[in-house]
Amino acid sequence: MEQEELVVKAITGDEDSFTLLMNEMQGRLYRMALSYVRNKDDALEIVQETVYKAYISIHKLQKPQYFSTWLIKISVNCALDYIRKSKKIIYMGKDIEDSYVPDDRGVAIDLYEALRVLDKKTRLAIVMRYFEDMPMKEIANILDMPLSTVKSIIYRGLEKLKINLEESEYNG
Repeated sequence: MEQEELVVKAITGDEDSFTLLMNEMQGRLYRMALSYVRNKDDALEIVQETVYKAYISIHKLQKPQYFSTWLIKISVNCALDYIRKSKKIIYMGKDIEDSYVPDDRGVAIDLYEALRVLDKKTRLAIVMRYFEDMPMKEIANILDMPLSTVKSIIYRGLEKLKINLEESEYNG
């Protein structure tokens, strides 16, 4: 069954369709949450909160074709709420999740160190674009920004990453 059909059924109250949709999206939600909190347990808690909020408000979703965008937006908001409530500092240190680690661990550590110095909005846009392979338009919808602004943020962020990575290569 196509995702849009499942969404329509879930909106009308079909719990099985909702469960199938969540199973399909769980990895993406987890990676998004993890990019914010850098801790497995906290990320799982954010995913759980996201699923709960989606479940109680899916009947409000107007356009089934935007389900993924809607769900990712809920996830981002849950992550930001979690950070605010727990007053935790986001640390992207050397405790890198295996799902993100390329074959060369040294490159991964340099990349995460370089990402760490970016501001939250830039880091999120880059993670969504290059780790989650999201289209620019979807990122713009999630961040409530014009497409041109998202493109500029990503372009400037990539330039900063390039400079940071070159400096770490030069100093390393």
